[in-house]
Amino acid sequence: MLKILIVEDDEKLSQLYKIVLTKAGYETVLAANGQEAWDIFDTEHIDMVITDVMMPVLNGYDFVKILRQENPLIPVLMITAKDDYPSKSKGFTLGIDDYMTKPIDVNEMVLRVKALLRRANINQDRKLVVGGTSLDYDSLTVSSGENSFMLPHKEFLLLYKLISYPNKIFTRIQLMNEIWGPDTASDAQTVDVHINRLRRHFEDNKDFEIITVRGLGYKAVIR
Repeated sequence: MLKILIVEDDEKLSQLYKIVLTKAGYETVLAANGQEAWDIFDTEHIDMVITDVMMPVLNGYDFVKILRQENPLIPVLMITAKDDYPSKSKGFTLGIDDYMTKPIDVNEMVLRVKALLRRANINQDRKLVVGGTSLDYDSLTVSSGENSFMLPHKEFLLLYKLISYPNKIFTRIQLMNEIWGPDTASDAQTVDVHINRLRRHFEDNKDFEIITVRGLGYKAVIR
């Protein structure tokens, strides 16, 4: 199930969006401001963001600006009461993909969500496509050209996480917490072992490469 992050300080609206999107087959995570939303990215895999503009602590514009520096590809739908051209222009300049003005038609919101995910090559079958390589989350299968094979569970989750956020650096601790869980008995070297296995599997892949960022962790680079 695809996971959508809803960033909205109006609790009634965020609950409404949650109900509608859940009925449409999506999983949702809620944040009341941009800072809460940004913190969620350290612990959750997010496929799409729906964000308000006027929020405390960190507003929608500043949140999108930070998000785009780390992840230029994740779909972002901005929903706001501001319907003037300068506000829309600022949002698109910062990197949002679509814009809706309150009050919105929630059925139209669902249609836009589906369209944005489709454009990003993410669908409700949880398939991630990068160039000629496809990752099928539910079958743990990676396909490239005529080759298709299943990865061990942890290796697949690790690869899916890195490719979902191209150029974003993940520390070993972040990867351990999300994929193995914060209470795991394994140590950070487990990540290194799995990264090395992935590199051997995909050393000839022309669509992506896993890079070591010395002293920090790992990132996936799309070729």
